[in-house]
Amino acid sequence: MTLPHHDGSPLFVSDDAPALGDTVSVRLRVPAGYGPLRAVRTRSNPDHEPEWTDAVLLGAADGWDWWEAPIHVRNPRHGYRFVLLHEDGRVEWLNQTGIHIGETLDAEDFALAATPAAPAWLHGSVMYQVFPDRFARSVQADEHPTPDWAIPASWSDPVDPVVPGRSKQFYGGDLPGVVEHLDHLVALGVDLLYLTPVFPAASNHRYDASSFDTIDPLLGGEDAYVRLIEEAHARGIRVIGDLTSNHSGDRHEWFQQALGHPGAETESFYYFTDAGNTAYESWLGTPTLPKFNWASDALRERFITAEDSVVAKWLKPPYSIDGWRIDVANMTGRLGAVDLNAEVRQLLAETVRAINPDAIVLGESTNDAATDLQGDGWHGAMTYPAFTRPLWGWLSEPIGAPYLTYDGQQVTEPWFFTQPIGGIPRYTARDFADAVTRFTAGIPWRVRLGNMQPLDTHDTARFATNAAPGTMPVAVGLSMTMPGVPVIFAGDEFGLTGADGESSRTPMPWSRQHEPELAEVFETYRSLVGLRRSHPVLGTGGMRWLHVDDETVVFVRESAEECVLVLATRGGADVELAPGALPGAADAVELYGDATLASASDGAVALAAEGPAFAAWSLPGVRMPRG
Repeated sequence: MTLPHHDGSPLFVSDDAPALGDTVSVRLRVPAGYGPLRAVRTRSNPDHEPEWTDAVLLGAADGWDWWEAPIHVRNPRHGYRFVLLHEDGRVEWLNQTGIHIGETLDAEDFALAATPAAPAWLHGSVMYQVFPDRFARSVQADEHPTPDWAIPASWSDPVDPVVPGRSKQFYGGDLPGVVEHLDHLVALGVDLLYLTPVFPAASNHRYDASSFDTIDPLLGGEDAYVRLIEEAHARGIRVIGDLTSNHSGDRHEWFQQALGHPGAETESFYYFTDAGNTAYESWLGTPTLPKFNWASDALRERFITAEDSVVAKWLKPPYSIDGWRIDVANMTGRLGAVDLNAEVRQLLAETVRAINPDAIVLGESTNDAATDLQGDGWHGAMTYPAFTRPLWGWLSEPIGAPYLTYDGQQVTEPWFFTQPIGGIPRYTARDFADAVTRFTAGIPWRVRLGNMQPLDTHDTARFATNAAPGTMPVAVGLSMTMPGVPVIFAGDEFGLTGADGESSRTPMPWSRQHEPELAEVFETYRSLVGLRRSHPVLGTGGMRWLHVDDETVVFVRESAEECVLVLATRGGADVELAPGALPGAADAVELYGDATLASASDGAVALAAEGPAFAAWSLPGVRMPRG
């Protein structure tokens, strides 16, 4: 059954970044004959007191009735829902989880954010993540001695996933090596480069920075960083950095100044818990990662607000990075009864915006991120439950995926994003769609579009490790076509594997990249990245589920200019869409895949594919009533 629809895209919302006091027009699309309806209203809850507005019927187009209502924006996050009053007395409510008979939760309302929006370029981007130690090693790297903390490794050596190699194994990739392979990124089609930390540290991951004021000489130093950014910009690729706002390393100059020195200038930067400044709070009890105390005004100045602060320095020339990904953003400013997270993220976003309004700020929040994603700080998040984890549950092999072993010994439990649940859960396509809906229902549409949408990252196993046969194109296709920013972790495009977040940090197989098996995977990625980049509706258009069953999802991304229909199936599809569900299907143009689409004279649409399969078609844009 075709249902009423609204989302935060331009088809339905006149302004997604209003100011407080503005009036925004919101539209509802109702299938002709759904009802009849006596009235349509919106219900908001400004200052936690309900407010109602009446919608007017604009007219009909392509079998849909369009209603429009004003929303008076009174709070920084202004939620609203629709209420449909039927002539027979029935009442229905529409929010971000769908249509309901009973009243719904404010947390799941559609929402307008009366704060500055992310720069428009973010939503059209495809991100490529590089872990510098494992991407490419230039000739210059041979000039640097192995640091005292490191265990040297040759590029062809396997990753050592156990302590101490887990953080100390050192392959020596550097920034000039990244420059040498920027044309690989161009060939792949990506246009946003995300580098994990590049500051000096005592680990291969560099999340334990010893300074935020310099670039690790082992990576080539500041000159190499400037050159990388300039060369990337020359190729149309933006670059963002990775910053730890929750902690520094225990070798950091600020921490060393205060450790064992009560009264030191930087004492307030951390949570020292004894009189002698020798005991302290750290990230999850890891002593090499002392936790920042964001109640410190001095820390806020040095890290964020000063003209030469950490946040500011790298956004300004000669570096001019295009934004930050903030590590452990979910725990930043939080410790027991203390919660300064909103203050920190807002201050950080304000600073970035003042220096470069065209820069982005993304926060890491790997579980339910909704409360931190209301438009007041982060433009989006690196988060997993709204896409990545349910996708794995659907498209991976069933429970019983391999244990991580090393030298014949079991190292970890069956891996599923650090969750001790005995391996990868077994989901249906319906479970996948339900999870996507559930974990995005509390997030304003505008912010959802900025959420990173990876199959895997440097902190996870590789998707290819446990992917069911034939599902890789399905997974990549969904990452490129669903709302959010697609993310490719370097090496995914060659089909690299890894059983957990350490063993997935695999050196890039440059010497093997032209082997047929690797080249085939690369071509799949290149084609699907091209699909995303060639159709702007996939970045900013609305999304409407058309069909969900245990094997298959079908949805459409919609704008006034173009619609893209998507089918993804694991076990095969035989789907019929009701007449009127998909206007314009008769003019569909195949974009990708081997599925079939047939449009009947009454407007019904039949879709079929042998699974696993991913397919996409281009359709005409949505028509709205005139006047």
